[in-house]
Amino acid sequence: MKWSAFFTSSVGKKLIMSITGISLILFLVVHAGINACIWANDGGEMFNKAAHFMGGTIVIRILEIGLFAGFIIHIIQGYVLTAQNNNRRPVKYAVNYGNRGSKWYSRSMGLLGTLLLLFLIMHIYHFWVPSRLGGIASIHTLEPVTYMDGREIHNLYAEILSVFQDNIIIVILYLLGCISLAYHLMHGFQSAFRTLGVHNKRYIVLLKTTGYAFSIIVSIVFAMMPVSVYMRWVS
Repeated sequence: MKWSAFFTSSVGKKLIMSITGISLILFLVVHAGINACIWANDGGEMFNKAAHFMGGTIVIRILEIGLFAGFIIHIIQGYVLTAQNNNRRPVKYAVNYGNRGSKWYSRSMGLLGTLLLLFLIMHIYHFWVPSRLGGIASIHTLEPVTYMDGREIHNLYAEILSVFQDNIIIVILYLLGCISLAYHLMHGFQSAFRTLGVHNKRYIVLLKTTGYAFSIIVSIVFAMMPVSVYMRWVS
């Protein structure tokens, strides 16, 4: 079989989904770690340094291109697989087994993925666009802070305060996005590793437990950022 035929087959598409999914999981770990820096409660110094490192290092910027490519491929392949699965079963089963057959979030990955896509667009609008296009200083008149050997860097921490501190609607939308992320990961985490060949019964329980724990912990870390800012737990 040609490589082109393999990657356009159902198995190939699932393999691409698993590889891009695991890459995005690793990104979530890094992103959650940077977000956690706000709880240093040092006026955003640690967070701004970490954010500047992620945005100002050439290697990281190159990886960022790969990250966006991974997002796009993962989203497209997800919709393609969802459409193919729906076409294979145009008529529903006569008996609905509900969660006895599979969890509802396993059957709703297309919907959860769409909610996450909308959340991602909002998140990019609030932070990535002003950070990369220089909108933070001009839109919010935020003065850059000086760290890192005297170089000026954007005060992204002040941007976080600006977005979340007095806007309960935005906070609620982010919380809904984090809930969608948790359920999406509960299925996606173990599904990605199973596609790569983790089928041993001895490891399945460990994989499921790790997947559930990762899904809940990471989503809570993300959710606590807007909540902490809105509740003035950090300043």
